Amino acid sequence: MRSLFLMNILLTLIWAALTGKFEFSNFVFGFILSYGVLWIITRDTKRASYFTRVPKVIGFLLFFIKELIKANIQVAYDVVTIRNYMKPVIIGVPLDAETELEITLLANFITLTPGTLSLDVSDDKKTLYIHAMYVEDKEAFIESVKNGFERRLLDILR
Repeated sequence: MRSLFLMNILLTLIWAALTGKFEFSNFVFGFILSYGVLWIITRDTKRASYFTRVPKVIGFLLFFIKELIKANIQVAYDVVTIRNYMKPVIIGVPLDAETELEITLLANFITLTPGTLSLDVSDDKKTLYIHAMYVEDKEAFIESVKNGFERRLLDILR
């Protein structure tokens, strides 16, 4: 997987050098082009997991950007209005993530989203404690974390 990613990056850089355009759009096009070439070359080998993970990573990044924008708008709206809409709570979210890498990435992505902060992980690593500023329904919040960040992150890492 790593070698295919490095080959994809190398082919992207070669594409940019051959075209002479070191612009973001050209890098994106070169990445997509080299991804397609590598897919055609290695589609019958065991290294095909790279080609299922890249779309999942892109989907996760788009999901994270959407959540980031949504949370920023919510916090900014609360700041500029007179009325206070905050309903802060500390919630224990049961984890399906098992490894330290999975838990750390999940906690960090939650913390990067405005209005939420990962506080602690239980000693048995089964519960993540999150401070959230805007929670109407605790069960809906837990469900949004489990079906949002955690599910998408575990799809990439497993």
